[in-house]
Amino acid sequence: MSKVYVFTDYGGADNQQLIEREPPQPGPGEIGVKVHAAGVNPVDWKLRQGLLGTSRPLPVALGGEVAGVVTALGEGVEGFAVGDEVLGLVADGAGGYAEDTVLPAESAVIKPKEISFIDAAAIPIAGSTAYAGTHQVGLEAGQSVLFNGAGGGVGLMAAQIGRVHQFQVLGVGSEDKRALIESTGATFVASGEGLAERVREMAPDGVDLVFDLVGGKALRQVVSVAKDPAHVISAADAQTVTELGGQVLRRNPEMIAKITGVIQYGLVDPTVLATYPLEQADQALAHVESGRTRGKVVLEIIPADN
Repeated sequence: MSKVYVFTDYGGADNQQLIEREPPQPGPGEIGVKVHAAGVNPVDWKLRQGLLGTSRPLPVALGGEVAGVVTALGEGVEGFAVGDEVLGLVADGAGGYAEDTVLPAESAVIKPKEISFIDAAAIPIAGSTAYAGTHQVGLEAGQSVLFNGAGGGVGLMAAQIGRVHQFQVLGVGSEDKRALIESTGATFVASGEGLAERVREMAPDGVDLVFDLVGGKALRQVVSVAKDPAHVISAADAQTVTELGGQVLRRNPEMIAKITGVIQYGLVDPTVLATYPLEQADQALAHVESGRTRGKVVLEIIPADN
């Protein structure tokens, strides 16, 4: 048997629990993986809350990105072997907060030895989101970009990518994240009322790109500072950004390999600042759900010294 963290009904955190199941077996085009680490993301609690729909059959296994070791190959899989260290997106319904899971081979890449399992677990969703948001609109060195929600795992990686490309980076976050945001080379902008005015003081002509990771009211505050509303991208609020004339973030599996290479060569740090064991998945998810996360949160399923 194998452990997996699930929610048994849509709604609050009291519907979450760790259960046992038979290890899932890979189907055609999939790989079975012994999970060493799993990323924790806002989409996980939003899924449990029913904000992404309530049609999935219960219980629902949580978690969408992992790093681990290949244990089995499904029919037709090429490019992977049992024993390979990998990272990738979890197959729909398989769950990442788990001892064993399944990945679509097309959404998995070999984990470079330079990257730890913990850092690798932050790449498939968070890393590829950061990569997508900084490449969806073509910018040149010297142009400006505003990251709305720069203190979390995605925002910090995006700010570092901006530095690599020599963009002028403005990072929006709460005051307690100032030092962390500034450590990426970004100029800190305090979130909250008056945000647009503070940005205008730093960029009187507006910014060339707004990458939003917050949505809602905060997104509405910053859209006015974009030189072109079409150059506002949101990974957090598709409805609002579309209404405002911006773009929904677009990702594809190829971006996982691209950001992995950038991290492998030390140009970007996933900034994992909190780890929890699988048995404390409830605390890890509550940490992310609080909205006060600094950097990235990861479940360490198998400790590194094992």
